[in-house]
Amino acid sequence: MTTLLAIDTSTEACSVALLHKGEFTHFDEFAQRTHTKRILPMIDEILTQSGIQLNQLDALVFGRGPGSFTGVRVGAGIAQGLALGADLPVIAISNLTTMAQQAYEQYGAEQVLCAIDARMNEVYFSQLRAEKVRLENTEFMQWQELINEQVCSPLQALAQLQDIPAEHWITVGTGWNAYAEFSVAGLGENTQIHLPSARYMLSLALPYYHQKQWISAVEIEPVYLRNEVTWKKLPGRE
Repeated sequence: MTTLLAIDTSTEACSVALLHKGEFTHFDEFAQRTHTKRILPMIDEILTQSGIQLNQLDALVFGRGPGSFTGVRVGAGIAQGLALGADLPVIAISNLTTMAQQAYEQYGAEQVLCAIDARMNEVYFSQLRAEKVRLENTEFMQWQELINEQVCSPLQALAQLQDIPAEHWITVGTGWNAYAEFSVAGLGENTQIHLPSARYMLSLALPYYHQKQWISAVEIEPVYLRNEVTWKKLPGRE
């Protein structure tokens, strides 16, 4: 059976998940600004509980973003270090699609609007629709991007959704409650899915693994979406 470890530090959530002997185990913590302290102990704990070593994994899965610059960078760096040390293939998973997968598994949703608060009056945003595919006699969900992942203002997001019947969609992510523009738009059905969990990255990673669609540790590339962040330099550091 396939054994996969997933990690994610891209948002305020810090999470690890393990698929071993057909069973899922996961730890999720709200660990804002403490990801670097928590992620490795969480990995050690989940592997120890399952009685396996890192080099017994078939592949390593990680949340490649979008999310906070620091969080995405931490996750990519940890994944690269672990994969290099144990000579593991890597599967990179979108944090937005991860929440859509959770919505499918918990609510049966196949049409999902995703928005994570990106601060500075912007959200990480995408619109996804699920399609069922069969692989090796197993059914998986494959997510199609109707609106590609992007960072944009709430108004820009809404402008792209103006022709969508609201009742057909559900929303996931912190972005929907963060901005007043969304609250008055009456978009779809709200869920309690606010942040991505590594548990659902495993569901997304399985078909990639079976089709050998992985990368090496040196090919890891975080996805920030926001390439430039405006910030005020300290005096004397211009």
